[in-house]
Amino acid sequence: MERIIRTSSLHIDFIHLVSLLDADLARRDGEENAFYAQFNGISQLEQCVVYYKDDIAVGCGALKSFDEESMEIKRMYVSMAYRGKGIATLLLAELEKWAKELGYMYCVLETGLRQPEAVTLYKKNNYHLIPNYPPYEHMANSVCFRKKL
Repeated sequence: MERIIRTSSLHIDFIHLVSLLDADLARRDGEENAFYAQFNGISQLEQCVVYYKDDIAVGCGALKSFDEESMEIKRMYVSMAYRGKGIATLLLAELEKWAKELGYMYCVLETGLRQPEAVTLYKKNNYHLIPNYPPYEHMANSVCFRKKL
């Protein structure tokens, strides 16, 4: 059985998945990880999703207010053993639906070039490259995207 729940960043399964994401990003980003980590706190996230496969939490994502018309996609992660099965696309679609329900017109996000699977995911889901927004405007590893909902 598969399901996605809407929750907040206080949910234990969301917290666990984010810890796995943080470990992966630390490995990929090396010395730059400290810069990125300061913008990835989860204490104030009210719109989070967790994907379950057979009652095991295997993926997550979140929304954060960006500006009056945009929500920022944050903390997207799918456990290694479950990648390539379309779970990230399902999580992204649920976040976009939620952002639209809240009255937002766009989703924006930042990801890293050291995460080529993430870049591919966003392009496949009709996100378009935009100039890097603060605080990522001078980070060579960062790429930013936007999608009209």
